[in-house]
Amino acid sequence: MAIDPICKMEIVEDTAQHKTEYKQKTYYFCSAACKTAFQAKPDKYLKDKPWWKIW
Repeated sequence: MAIDPICKMEIVEDTAQHKTEYKQKTYYFCSAACKTAFQAKPDKYLKDKPWWKIW
């Protein structure tokens, strides 16, 4: 299972219709819209949140 970096939905890699490579890693998406959003600003969605914003 992979996690869509946009909407956090669980994705089965073997059957994923939407995926892309970024910095030598494959990312999987639930829809073309999530893939497009990621491709526009990938670093925005890959940044870790500071620990004080987790709660």
